[in-house]
Amino acid sequence: MEKLIDQIKQGKVWSIPGGIHPPGQKLQSTTQAIARLPLPDKLVVSLKQHIGANGKLIVEKGQQVLKGQALTKPSGNWSVPVHAPTSGLISDICPMPSAHPSALTELSVIIEPDGEDNWCELNPVTDAKTLSHDELVDIIHQSGIAGMGGAGFPTYVKADTRKAIEFLIVNAVECEPYITADDMLMREHADGIIAGIELMQQLLSPQLTIIGIEDNKPDAIAAMKLAAQHNDSIIVQTVPTVYPSGGEKQLIKLLTGKEVPSGSIPADIGMLVQNVGTLFAVNQAVHEGKPLIERVVTVTGNTIHKQGNVWALLGTEIKHLLDCQGFSPVPQQRVVMGGPMMGFTLPTVRIGVVKTTNCILAPDHQELAEPGDEKACIRCSACADACPASLLPQQLQWFAKSKEYDKLNEHNLFDCIECGACAYVCPSEIPLVQYYRVAKAEIKEQQAEQIKAERAKERFEARKERLEREQEERQNRHKRKPAAKSDGEKQKVADALARVKAKSDDKDSKSAVAAAIARAKAKKQGAEIEPDNSEVAKERAARKEQARKYKEQKALEQGEEGVDKDDKKSAVAAAIARAKAKKAAQATKENASAETDAAPKDDKKAAVAAAIARAKAKKAAQAAENQTEAEEDSAPVDDKKAAVAAAIARAKAKKAAQAAENQTEAEEDSAPVDDKKAAVAAAIARAKAKKAAKEQAQSVDSSEQINDSNDEADAKPQSDAPESSEDKKKAAVAAAIARAKAKKAAKEQAQSDNSSEQINDLNDETDAKPQADAPESNEDKKKAAVAAAIARAKAKKAAKEQAQSDDSSQQKNDSSAEADAKPQVDETESSEDKKKAAVARAIARAKAKKLQQEGNDKS
Repeated sequence: MEKLIDQIKQGKVWSIPGGIHPPGQKLQSTTQAIARLPLPDKLVVSLKQHIGANGKLIVEKGQQVLKGQALTKPSGNWSVPVHAPTSGLISDICPMPSAHPSALTELSVIIEPDGEDNWCELNPVTDAKTLSHDELVDIIHQSGIAGMGGAGFPTYVKADTRKAIEFLIVNAVECEPYITADDMLMREHADGIIAGIELMQQLLSPQLTIIGIEDNKPDAIAAMKLAAQHNDSIIVQTVPTVYPSGGEKQLIKLLTGKEVPSGSIPADIGMLVQNVGTLFAVNQAVHEGKPLIERVVTVTGNTIHKQGNVWALLGTEIKHLLDCQGFSPVPQQRVVMGGPMMGFTLPTVRIGVVKTTNCILAPDHQELAEPGDEKACIRCSACADACPASLLPQQLQWFAKSKEYDKLNEHNLFDCIECGACAYVCPSEIPLVQYYRVAKAEIKEQQAEQIKAERAKERFEARKERLEREQEERQNRHKRKPAAKSDGEKQKVADALARVKAKSDDKDSKSAVAAAIARAKAKKQGAEIEPDNSEVAKERAARKEQARKYKEQKALEQGEEGVDKDDKKSAVAAAIARAKAKKAAQATKENASAETDAAPKDDKKAAVAAAIARAKAKKAAQAAENQTEAEEDSAPVDDKKAAVAAAIARAKAKKAAQAAENQTEAEEDSAPVDDKKAAVAAAIARAKAKKAAKEQAQSVDSSEQINDSNDEADAKPQSDAPESSEDKKKAAVAAAIARAKAKKAAKEQAQSDNSSEQINDLNDETDAKPQADAPESNEDKKKAAVAAAIARAKAKKAAKEQAQSDDSSQQKNDSSAEADAKPQVDETESSEDKKKAAVARAIARAKAKKLQQEGNDKS
């Protein structure tokens, strides 16, 4: 530290990054001393003229005030009061445009001066060394002093810092072009500034105080050195003229070589910076008792005839300053508050002077040209080279335009001092500083909203906890507290518990002894005693046997009921089927007889048609028999339903065959005997049909014989053997005789057919009626099934013999027909023989039906 102090005393100055050299325009306003202006018609005193909260208003509309009287009192953090600049009447308290680029309204007190300029009671301090630290800070606070270099930070906050301050830096650089307020103040009131520095030294006790002044202010340097020569701890240091060397962090770097870290303040590294105008106001507040009600303002520009510095009362409208200095506006005149680098254009001149107003610039178009249209960035990096804070202005502008506030914070936006050096050197005339100001304002607004939301959340949670606590207290309030027990009662309870415990222990011990004795006896017997479960096992076996018998009886009853129902259903179905078959056969016979009567006897076509019809009838009969035999083979013998259905099918097939034979016989009787061609054709057709029928019958007979043998074997253990060949020959001879006589019995055939049909009808009706008798037992049903099987076997044998006799007679007829076709043809049989044959066939059919009916009745 001693080495650094030695370097500073020797006049060493460090360098800063960036910076620019705009042309200076200070000489125009330094030719005359600081002037006093006449009182304006009104004063617009804004309540917010510094960083921090507004003070609380303590005056009313229509109230008469004195010069230096407080209009507000501090309230809140960093709040300082404002005072009446002169005596007069408060005409109004209302929002008025503020000294800001946006000209947003701020609550203001409008005072109409009375012209007397009467002061309020002042309390000057003759010997400031006798004041304590707090008393001195309070005087500064109540005097409403804030930073007058442009930031407006409350001075009492800096003066009351509890951190050790090594260097007190006095900012007298005033690097802005055109501004000479500090320069003229140092020239004319250097003693007052040094007195203010000594008061701050009393508060902060720094090791060294450095006054930094640019080398373009020789008169101010000389005046300050002369005023500070009695104090060895005050050093006046000259720095190069580089903009913005007047920045707080830049000036610290120039004078001490130290850098303030990002996001920190100078007090963190033992530094504190004050402006010369602020120190002069501290001196007046302590030694003269005057609050801050006026300041030096530079009024300059080519449109001002009397350029210079004036003492301007706070609240004086800008228009009054311009008019007093000879303002001659030009078309589209601009009026700037502050310097050309960091100042801003005023939207109106009806704005009052505030504590941070140090310059009013009214240039013409040649002096300060209008900025051109913004162009695209050409990435020349001139802005980065000129930035004194070593930032990246180009990147910051991109993020500000896209409102990427997180990235702005990452790139240290708030380290920007808004000096305007980047915008000054930008060839694209991009107003970079304006982008940064807008982005800063939006970020601060977001942070404020976030803080409000967090505080609201804390209040909500605190309220919720309070309500829950109160509810719990209310619930507990209504609960009855248990009465306190005396020592005697407690002892009685303890004795009772002991007795209960002793009894339980006694029982446990007795049971343990009994168990031990039982175990000893068991060991003595040599084996453990096992329980006898024989009675339980017998009862379980009896229950199982009873359940099994019950299941068998129930299954038997269900089977009998099903059989009875099935027998009744099958009997009814068989009767219906027989009736339908008879009706169809009768209709076929009637159609055949009608065709025979209508057709001429010498019609050859009729004979051919008759032969075809006979062949079709036989083929249908064979197919029906085959189907019946197949069903019989597939069905089991003891299946009553299958047996009944097979019997019905065989009856239908036989009836159809009989009808076809009757039709054939009728056609043969009607055919002329002497018609040789028709006879030959009919004989050939019959021969072919019978041959095919014979082959089919043989195959059916073989299958039937097998089935019959199986049926008879199932029904009777000792069944009869099939008939011998002699019996077959006898049957063939009988059939031939019957055919010879069939021609004579042609007329009797119809009568016999009718009588047999009537018999069958009666049988069908008998079968179709439901039996009223009680259901037979299982043994009776088995006997009936055996009898039905035997009847079916006999019926099949009779049908087979009839078919063989028909074949032999047909062969004889074929041979006789062929003889008639040859030159030596025998005479055909007479009509009497045909009638006899027909009668014989009818008798055979009647017998077959009777046997079949008997079998059905038995089944």
